[in-house]
Amino acid sequence: MASRPQRGWFASWRGAFLSLQVRNFRVYWLGQALSMTGRWMQTAANGWLVTDLTDSALLVGMVVMAQFLPILLLALVAGVVIDRVDKRRFLMAMEMAGMIQALTVGMLVVTGTIRLWHLFLLVAALGTINAFAQPARQTFISELVRVELVPNAVGLHSLAFNGSRMIGPAVAGIVIAAVGIGETFLLQAAFMLPSVLALASLRTEEMQGAPRASAGPLWRELKEGLRYVISSPPILQPVLMMAFIGTFGYNFTVALPLLARQSLHVGSAAYGLMSSAIGAGSIIGALILAYGRQASEARLLVGAGAFSLLLVGLGLSPFYPLSMAILALLGMAGVTFTATGNARLQILSPDHLRGRVLSVWFLLFAGSTPIGSALLGVVANATSISTAVAIFGLLCSIGVLLGLIRRPYPVHLPAPSMAQRHTYHDPSSQQ
Repeated sequence: MASRPQRGWFASWRGAFLSLQVRNFRVYWLGQALSMTGRWMQTAANGWLVTDLTDSALLVGMVVMAQFLPILLLALVAGVVIDRVDKRRFLMAMEMAGMIQALTVGMLVVTGTIRLWHLFLLVAALGTINAFAQPARQTFISELVRVELVPNAVGLHSLAFNGSRMIGPAVAGIVIAAVGIGETFLLQAAFMLPSVLALASLRTEEMQGAPRASAGPLWRELKEGLRYVISSPPILQPVLMMAFIGTFGYNFTVALPLLARQSLHVGSAAYGLMSSAIGAGSIIGALILAYGRQASEARLLVGAGAFSLLLVGLGLSPFYPLSMAILALLGMAGVTFTATGNARLQILSPDHLRGRVLSVWFLLFAGSTPIGSALLGVVANATSISTAVAIFGLLCSIGVLLGLIRRPYPVHLPAPSMAQRHTYHDPSSQQ
């Protein structure tokens, strides 16, 4: 008697979580999901604390700048360091540094001794930690799963990032209202502890070993990494596109309050739903990427092109329901481009240069945000916020055109075989 076939849709979508069958990645992913929730709690709590300490919009902007400036200054140096060190131990140190930073802010607030200059220093310290930790987290994925699972693992990492982005601020708002802002920082530090424990419990004998770069002069190694990025067409293509989209595109969330008020004429509740639409779209995009388990050039270009055109559409949209649909699609397109580019860089980069390559990517993704936000404000003041958003969408499309012009020779990336599409045999399961 023939066996009953397995339900197709369930078996298919179960494959979206393929990397979680690898014990090391599963443990790391769970720890990071909690840690990222804590980090988004801190982002929300920081904004609330600044408004408590000062009513100056200028000072609020300067605090944000203090967090992003270290990324702009140190991200490339971080890449050199990451290529030299044991990434597991390095990430443990960074997570513990983040816990100490959050505990310090929390204790200062709880004891009533917090001052604005304290916050400037501590936010700058957080930015410094992020400048080193974020590229290391991205690079570390390649040591947890085999190369054919990297696109799936990056997609699942994006899923955790965007899920925590929706949950973290909501939890922070509830805790601030219930017990206070100082206690929110203390709780955030507790959320980071599982990540340290997860990193400590990884089975190093099952990791994909990556050779460390030789410890030469820092500037020589930095130059080596930049030369490789510029001279390697498959690497340069996504980096060029991120230079434009990271600077002119990913800061569009700064414009949402003004779009809500000036263009769409809606209130705070409707504005909150706009952010939720982006988050929902991002989660769907991450799931689709994890399911596809591919980091193809076509997916990269489609994600970047769709994001650019949708950003133009957002600026031109006069209707709230249309804008909500565009925002959800923007979330999907943004994750598709970012996660696909991340996965391609991890797979195509040599082991000893991967940290430097990913640090360039992170610099353009996060370090360019303050520059783009300032430029957006200048253009919006000269025209209108809707016009500025549309113009920035057109500027993003220039990056896509450069990506098309600089198309490299065909690169065939490894993918799971048909036998692996829904099942992956974790080596730890045989012990």
